[in-house]
Amino acid sequence: MSKKKSRIRFRDLHGIVLLDKPLGVSSNEALQIVRKGIFRAEKGGHTGALDPLATGLLPLCFGEATKLAGMLLGSRKAYLAECKLGATTSTADLEGDVVQERPVPALSEEALEAALARLRGRITQVPPVYSAIKVDGEPLYVKARRGEAVDVPSREVEVHRLDLVSRTEDSLTLYVECGSGTYVRSLAVDLGEDLGCGAHLTALRRLWVDPFREPAMVTVEQLKAAAEQGDDALLALLLPVSAGLAGLPELRLDAERAAAVSQGQQIAIDPSLAGPLAVLAEDGRLLILGNAVEGKLHIARGFNLPAVGGEGR
Repeated sequence: MSKKKSRIRFRDLHGIVLLDKPLGVSSNEALQIVRKGIFRAEKGGHTGALDPLATGLLPLCFGEATKLAGMLLGSRKAYLAECKLGATTSTADLEGDVVQERPVPALSEEALEAALARLRGRITQVPPVYSAIKVDGEPLYVKARRGEAVDVPSREVEVHRLDLVSRTEDSLTLYVECGSGTYVRSLAVDLGEDLGCGAHLTALRRLWVDPFREPAMVTVEQLKAAAEQGDDALLALLLPVSAGLAGLPELRLDAERAAAVSQGQQIAIDPSLAGPLAVLAEDGRLLILGNAVEGKLHIARGFNLPAVGGEGR
């Protein structure tokens, strides 16, 4: 007689985990492993997918922190990328079939730097055919796997830095700092074409995502080990929701003004304040993402968080 699977007892949990995504799993698979299997959080999401080939920082948002996912998705990011010269593939990385091979020319430092320079700044790139971008309501990779001819629309992206870290005769390691929507696979393809030999991505690691410039990443194994030690050890690895607004000026409100803001009321504030603010209660609980305009506090996003010290950060 087969045993019934025990149902997961989900809980109301709020916060951010800076996951070091492992190789070989999708971002959604990594999210579900952590959300369902470790934290048992009722609600969760990730902030910008990494391909199964990629590793590194994948911020996971639980509960009220999911309200920040869109903002984090559009944040500046940094990667360490390894590119193989001399071959292009169907997927622009090592998971695809080789579609063309060409000899790698002798590349001077000057020629390589000139090619990298042309990919810096505001550029136009064509995303890979095997990507999650939707056309006519369907991801491109689904169309590509069916063998459909796919017309991939180009897009403008921002590449803040693209620097050579190391090289061999047929490979390059690059440091990439870019804005939202940039495909590092496409950078590798475009660089290879500029060099006349083709290229594809062989490894990718995300180093940071704003505002987590020096992230203390944790692995799935570390999270499981903490869970075995007990809930206190596990929850110690959960950052508060306010960590997603690190770098913004903070405004702390007394109990009366905090209550007014929590009820959606606009309040008067110091007119010298301007722009986005992380607005907190006296106990440090995040109340809203606010916007200071001419002495008034406008509510951009409200948060329904328990008192500090409760299970939800």
